[in-house]
Amino acid sequence: MPLQPGIFPVLAEDYPRVVEVWEASVRATHHFVAESDIEIFRPVVRDVLPLQTLVCVRDGAGMVAGYVGVSGEKVEMLFIHPDYRGQGAGRRLMAYAVETLGATEVDVNEQNAQAVGFYLHLGFEVVSRSERDGMGKPYPILHLRRAAA
Repeated sequence: MPLQPGIFPVLAEDYPRVVEVWEASVRATHHFVAESDIEIFRPVVRDVLPLQTLVCVRDGAGMVAGYVGVSGEKVEMLFIHPDYRGQGAGRRLMAYAVETLGATEVDVNEQNAQAVGFYLHLGFEVVSRSERDGMGKPYPILHLRRAAA
């Protein structure tokens, strides 16, 4: 099913689908994350959704197909359902995050080479690295900032 044109707000009633998209995306791209950690992260993801500006792309049926969450100047999450990868959803959402929401920073799992390459291609550059993620798990994080134009 093709994506609808445009960017849409994520509504509270979309949250269960947003968590589904997160999990499907993680399972498709984060092969380094343990199943036990997915179980730990799922409620955390659900609980932080109201704390961010969330926008999405939707499929032809109006379901969330991918989304970006921004808090301040930082992209906190970008996830695309695997069925919609490669259709420009991530690029469209990041363009909105940068151009409309003013995002200049993003953290990315170092082990997620596709995501690292995606952000570098969009003009972000690595400014630092942490050995562990924000929950203290052994998933190295790269801290990126958008290069000055």
